[in-house]
Amino acid sequence: MTHVRRFDHIGITVRDLEAATAFFVGLGLEVEGTGEVQGEFVETVCAIPGAHCRIAMLAMPGGGPRLELSSFVSPDHVDGPPEAMATEVGLRNVSFEVGDLDAAVEAVAADGYGLVGGVGEYEGSVRMAYVRGPEGIVVSLFEQLT
Repeated sequence: MTHVRRFDHIGITVRDLEAATAFFVGLGLEVEGTGEVQGEFVETVCAIPGAHCRIAMLAMPGGGPRLELSSFVSPDHVDGPPEAMATEVGLRNVSFEVGDLDAAVEAVAADGYGLVGGVGEYEGSVRMAYVRGPEGIVVSLFEQLT
């Protein structure tokens, strides 16, 4: 018996909600909605008494899974390692297919975000690069070649 019906979203906690939202909107995601959540529901789900967070829900053009960005008003943020590498346990990256990898990398570089390593090509079928976005979020951008 399967319990999962569909993949809905990935959630990422950030310190600066506006900067993180702007980064992903710059890649082409669209703001689906924003809001705040606090009280018994979020305290129960997160197991954090007094939890209060602001949320931006971002959608891909044409639908599909979404990206939820959350920024806690209370309690205070707990920073993760800003230079986390792919070998560290936990969420490794958020990945998006792009139409032109070079243009996407140039666009995020213009906003001050750089490559983690370089642009790689796999067997003539895909080109990929990791970009370190706001607050150290690793974003995988890839372009299908065939």
